[in-house]
Amino acid sequence: MVIKPIRTEADHEAALREIERLWGADEGTPEGDRLEVMTTLVEAYEQAHFPMDAPDPIEAIKFRLEQQGEDKRALVGVIGNRTRVYEVLRRDRPLSLSMIRRLNQRLKIPAEVLIRPVRTRRRRG
Repeated sequence: MVIKPIRTEADHEAALREIERLWGADEGTPEGDRLEVMTTLVEAYEQAHFPMDAPDPIEAIKFRLEQQGEDKRALVGVIGNRTRVYEVLRRDRPLSLSMIRRLNQRLKIPAEVLIRPVRTRRRRG
C-alpha cells in the first residue's frame, strides 16, 4: 500500500486494514514508522469526518472524580462549600469563572470543556 492522504471511506478502510497488519511493530523499524504515519493519517481523517462534541462540563467533572477514585467531597474547596458543590452538580447553579479556573488547575479538566454551557435541570411546575 502506498502512503497517501485518506480521502474516501474506501481509503479509510484500507488504512485501517494496514494498521491492523502492522500492529505491534517495533518503534524505529520501517514497519513501526509506517504504523505511526498510518495512524496519524487515520486520526486526521476521523477528526475531520467524525467529530466528537466536547462533553457536558458537569459530566466531565463527575468522570474525572471517578477516574481519580474520588467523590463529590473532593470538590469542597474547589467549587466552594458543600452546599455550593451540590448546587453545581444538580445543575441549579452555573460554574463561575473562578470555579472553572480551580477545576482546571486542580483536576486538570480542560478549560474549553468547562466553559461550555451546562444543560440545566428542568424545574417541575
